[in-house]
Amino acid sequence: MNERAHAIPEISDIQSSQDTRRIDIDRVGIKDIRHPVVVRDRSGREQHTVASFNMYVGLPHNFKGTHMSRFVEILNHHEYEITVESFKRMMAEMSDLLHAKVGHIEMTFPYFVMKAAPVSGVKSLIDYDVTFIGRVQEGVSSIQVKVVVPITTLCPCSKDISDYGAHNQRSHVTVLVRIRDFLWIEEIIDIVESVASCELYGLLKRPDEKYVTERAYDNPKFVEDIVRDVAVRLNDDARVAAYVVESENFESIHNHSAYAMLERDKDAARPARDHFSRT
Repeated sequence: MNERAHAIPEISDIQSSQDTRRIDIDRVGIKDIRHPVVVRDRSGREQHTVASFNMYVGLPHNFKGTHMSRFVEILNHHEYEITVESFKRMMAEMSDLLHAKVGHIEMTFPYFVMKAAPVSGVKSLIDYDVTFIGRVQEGVSSIQVKVVVPITTLCPCSKDISDYGAHNQRSHVTVLVRIRDFLWIEEIIDIVESVASCELYGLLKRPDEKYVTERAYDNPKFVEDIVRDVAVRLNDDARVAAYVVESENFESIHNHSAYAMLERDKDAARPARDHFSRT
């Protein structure tokens, strides 16, 4: 058989060609690719779920483009389900394979917690959006954790001016932390739910509904109260090096949201935004 018929033709590598505009690109890569992951929860069990990945590298000015297919190869070269440990290794592998000085990976997935209703004790799952944000620069890696916690808030002003009742709403509290030592996802959730007007549950019986309604009424909170109360707890936790806390109320009597945000880097005297990337 003619060997020439099986020869693979040489194909030019346009991405690696020179670029003359002399402009670095901060991030280039792929977004929203899904892959199975496994996460261990505080109870010791493994959760098998699916994460959406964003993967980027910094592109020096002298290269025309990066090799997009290599991001997918990195995901698929790991075990079928990616773990927290393999997530850390992926950052180093990505920067090495793409010859990049800076790499960035975001892994977002639903995380489930079994909760017991406050009166009946009936158990049900409730989900939280969790993101691991990894960054490697010049061989040094860091990981941030972001958790979105849904809660109930009741308006203090509405309660104060009304003869009966007060408007309440579901709220999302987003906590982004850079940690010095290990911190369970559930611990971040616990902090937020402990300062809410009331926490949420997947399943409630009538006695539970009575409880959560009255609990919220007895514990009114503005968005400003929520972010400050969470900040107090994070300030007292030595494992947390820096944080961003956001609270958004999806108002029940307005067609807009109420919002508050604060951030702090405990390791720096300057404002946190100079040291702590939120994306």
